[in-house]
Amino acid sequence: MNNQPTDDSNDRRFRVISIEKAGAPDGMLEGEWYHYVISRGPSKIMGKRPGTLQSVTEHAEEFVENLNRRAAPGYSAYAARKPGK
Repeated sequence: MNNQPTDDSNDRRFRVISIEKAGAPDGMLEGEWYHYVISRGPSKIMGKRPGTLQSVTEHAEEFVENLNRRAAPGYSAYAARKPGK
């Protein structure tokens, strides 16, 4: 999976860049594992997750949605959340 534009340096949204089959991390049970990369400009988030390609893709896309929602104007992805009224 790598169908995203390669130059997204001006894009303010996080995107799933790739999802590839990977080996299990040391000390974890063998099985079907995938390595995913999420990016926004030069920032990258890398993760590994067990499951099917479909379940890991759904996880990564949901992760991206949450990051983009938190980084929306008026919010900081790094600051504590504003209490609800």
